[in-house]
Amino acid sequence: MKIHEYQAKAILARHGVAVPRGEVTFKADEAGDIARRLGGGTVVVKAQIHAGGRGKGGGVKLAKSPDEAVAIAKNMLGMRLVTHQTGPEGRVVSRVLVEQGLDIARELYLGVVLDRAAEKPVIMASPDGGVEIEKVAAETPERIFKEYVHPTLGLAGFQARKLAFALGLQGDQVGKAVRLIRAVYEAFLATDASLVEINPLIVTRAGDLLALDAKMNFDDNALYRHQDIAELRDLGEEEPLEIEASKYSLNYIKLDGSIGCMVNGAGLAMSTMDIIKLAGGEPANFLDVGGGANAEQIRNAFKILMSDTHVKAVLINIFGGILRCDVLAEGVMAAVKELSVGVPIVIRMEGTNVEKGKSMLQASGLNFTTADTMSEAAERVVALAGAR
Repeated sequence: MKIHEYQAKAILARHGVAVPRGEVTFKADEAGDIARRLGGGTVVVKAQIHAGGRGKGGGVKLAKSPDEAVAIAKNMLGMRLVTHQTGPEGRVVSRVLVEQGLDIARELYLGVVLDRAAEKPVIMASPDGGVEIEKVAAETPERIFKEYVHPTLGLAGFQARKLAFALGLQGDQVGKAVRLIRAVYEAFLATDASLVEINPLIVTRAGDLLALDAKMNFDDNALYRHQDIAELRDLGEEEPLEIEASKYSLNYIKLDGSIGCMVNGAGLAMSTMDIIKLAGGEPANFLDVGGGANAEQIRNAFKILMSDTHVKAVLINIFGGILRCDVLAEGVMAAVKELSVGVPIVIRMEGTNVEKGKSMLQASGLNFTTADTMSEAAERVVALAGAR
């Protein structure tokens, strides 16, 4: 789950991370009042959407007076902000953060993420903040410094100091950085976050360190332990079909292709998407119905698939273990009849009751295409999608 910048800053501040003073508003006229409460001088008006690159898209602007803050907020609220992370469709801005202006001396980068290969959290720091960290990683990877944290022993003081020195900090800035890094890692652990990113982490002319921007993502599986964080979810920032799928415990992610996929198991789903691309097609989604899916969930999954108008054909790839092949066939037939599905459907299934499932499909009188292998199924669905 993702949250907005101002929400991430509030969480970090509770754990001792210094952040700029600011307030969020949904109304342009309130931007002036906030600016006056911040001292009436220069403030920054920042669009709040779940995407980076807002500054380049016109979503971050300086205001030198409360009246100018109001004018900027009026233009920003309701605008469709397009960045490199939103895609061409962009995101509609419904709220803005009005924040104090700061005298910035340096911009740094700090992030914490779980390295699944190392099976440890890793803290990343770079003296090149304020730009996309992906660009730094691609062009100057030696400028990214990492410290892996032992899950049991925790973050050691020397590790935080190494990162502070790597950032080029000196004097009392090192101590400030150590305290900030420890606070960020504490927030990462305490909230079951999957990502904490501060970009930029700034050094002011006075030598203070503050999180000028902040991003936090959370492990959905741990949200039951954090009801306060779960309540921060902004459904307006999420794909409507993904929200609908979550109601039925379906793992669905919308993509840009034309071939709908329905698979049980995340690994098989990834392999199915790969083999579709290998056959020359593009998957329209990732959809894992889970190993214990029943006929009702299959029907709901089809409803989600057919709600995407870009889908020209569907590939169902099921390994029948807990989800038996005859149960799959029953659910698919019921869904096709109820929803009047008009696109071609290719089905490849193996496992428990596979022959019974195939017999049910053949006797249904519906327009199904069956395949025995994944490669055969991919080639057929790509051909059928291309024919439409």
